[in-house]
Amino acid sequence: MSSGAMMSNVGNPQVYNDDDQRTYKRGEDPSIPPRYEAGQENSHDLLDSKDQRSLSNRLDAAVKAENDEGERVQHARSTDPRAPAEWHGNEPSRGAQIDAELKEDDEETLRRKGIA
Repeated sequence: MSSGAMMSNVGNPQVYNDDDQRTYKRGEDPSIPPRYEAGQENSHDLLDSKDQRSLSNRLDAAVKAENDEGERVQHARSTDPRAPAEWHGNEPSRGAQIDAELKEDDEETLRRKGIA
């Protein structure tokens, strides 16, 4: 018998490494990129009805797309009062322009005072 720790009658014990029998849970294996971030950007339409993905994968993609869009819209809403009109291709209203000017003035005043 061999003097190694591997006491198997099958195969050559010299070819076995510790990595060969290791299993990873989803997200632990560093060589596998996270789901929906593996391919190239804009390589195909995520919500394509003719795509041959399962319903659960299509649903996950739709939820991710909705969350990404919602976060982007929410962030812009909280930062720029002119953003909604500009998204729709319109000129912002006078009130939105005044709000943006007032916000800029407030930020400048706070910077001068050293608060922000």
